[in-house]
Amino acid sequence: MSTPRTRPPEADRRTLIADTAIDLVAAAGLRGLTHRAVDGAAGLPAGSTSYYFRTRTALIGACYARLAELDLGDVGDLSGFGEVGDAVGGVGGEGSPRPSPPPAPAPGPAPADREAAAAALAGLLHRWLTVGRARQLARFELSLEAARNPELEADFHRAGQGARARAAGILAALGARRPEEAAELLVAWTDGLLYDRLAGALARSRPAPDLPELTSITRRMLDAVLVEG
Repeated sequence: MSTPRTRPPEADRRTLIADTAIDLVAAAGLRGLTHRAVDGAAGLPAGSTSYYFRTRTALIGACYARLAELDLGDVGDLSGFGEVGDAVGGVGGEGSPRPSPPPAPAPGPAPADREAAAAALAGLLHRWLTVGRARQLARFELSLEAARNPELEADFHRAGQGARARAAGILAALGARRPEEAAELLVAWTDGLLYDRLAGALARSRPAPDLPELTSITRRMLDAVLVEG
């Protein structure tokens, strides 16, 4: 006699739906994102996606939250980069305590700390340009939808705060005088680099930068934001 299949926990099913929706957006754009398409691609019974996320807006909001969770998980996985951020208040974001105010900066970070941060950030960008390429493409696609839909704007804004809180923490530990302002610049520059290499005019003709090139770029970015910040 066969053993009945156990229904996955609700949290796992929600995660599966969000991950599948992100993959569909990366592959086919928002035109490919329907409740029925997610059910089929995830191998779920018809109606499952609409049960958990009644509207398309709710489904897209789940994508924002999941993208933020995955991106912050990548940051935490990188040796040197995540630990610096954790030391000054952690991730932040939806459902998390607000980060503590950053401590007063030391009178100039040790060069090794800045080098480690540059290398770790380069590793993060390399991951997002290679194995994480589809997820970043979906993020850019979904960000445009938030710009057009006021119902999604708050979800998208909330999802983006975790990355900025983590960046501000790292920059405070490296000696930034105004870490929040410096974080705004750093996130904007990294987003610009990702977009240029994934979807910009030269994305198909220029190879993705390798780690040495990315490390050189991130070192210059950190030097610039720490001087200004």
